Amino acid sequence: MSADRSHPQRPRSLLARFRRASEGSAAVEFAMLAMPFLGLIFGIIELGMIYLIDTTLENATVDAARQIRTCQLQQTSGATAATFKTLVCNELTWLGTACASNVQVDVRTFSTFTGTNTASNPVTNGQFQTSSLQFQMGSAGDIVLVRAYYPWTLITPFLDGSVQDLSNGSKLITAATTFRNEPCT
Repeated sequence: MSADRSHPQRPRSLLARFRRASEGSAAVEFAMLAMPFLGLIFGIIELGMIYLIDTTLENATVDAARQIRTCQLQQTSGATAATFKTLVCNELTWLGTACASNVQVDVRTFSTFTGTNTASNPVTNGQFQTSSLQFQMGSAGDIVLVRAYYPWTLITPFLDGSVQDLSNGSKLITAATTFRNEPCT
């Protein structure tokens, strides 16, 4: 008869023993926290990479644009968008060959500084339109807007919705500078 009485208490005793057991609690806690923690770490690293590329692209664009501002590039015969792109990529050597294949440049002249606000956005419906890019260095006294674009493919999945610009899940990093060309001699 004692066997019959212990049978109904068996599930209760197993449940009580399960609540008191603590041998695997560290593994369970780690499993619960590991994915969010790793996601946070990878997100921080990805945002740091975006910031690094943005800063170096901005510096490279300003340095290369100085060749236009001082009329050095205009005085070089056969200066093209590819020539200017090479000047930008020479400052981004740490990206390797990815720079030459990914960087796009847009150089336009305007009659006033407020006119630069009307420069078109090369992204339409999440697609980068290279056909809308121009390369007009201008001459002495012209106002020039120089923009460089670099698409960065996002690795961290949860950043796609918050920082993406392009429909393929990439972030379009943009650097721009505006200036008046110096007198050319």
